[in-house]
Amino acid sequence: MAGEPQADCLFCKIVAGEVPATVVRETETTLAFRDINPQAPTHILVIPKVHHPDAASLAAAEPKIAADVLREAGEVAAEEKSESYRIVFNTGSGAGQTVFHAHAHVLGGRGLQWPPG
Repeated sequence: MAGEPQADCLFCKIVAGEVPATVVRETETTLAFRDINPQAPTHILVIPKVHHPDAASLAAAEPKIAADVLREAGEVAAEEKSESYRIVFNTGSGAGQTVFHAHAHVLGGRGLQWPPG
């Protein structure tokens, strides 16, 4: 069921403390940690502590928590001293989503070309 921890979800396991992560920020509703395969000098994931498969379903079910994720993405960028940064939500395997728990990638610390990919 959406919102509830999923036994087979890597990010739910990180939230539960069952899988280690390099946590940089934590709030009541979100967790931010360094990506294990960084694509930029700053590459931090910001996730809701509740499970939803992607950003759109999170926003539809829990808009306040979706806003919390975006606010924390900005806080992470500020703490990392990234004046210019990108916030990316991949949705679906064709877009590169590999963990089906909503999450924002905060990327910065280098020039980011557009369009990406």
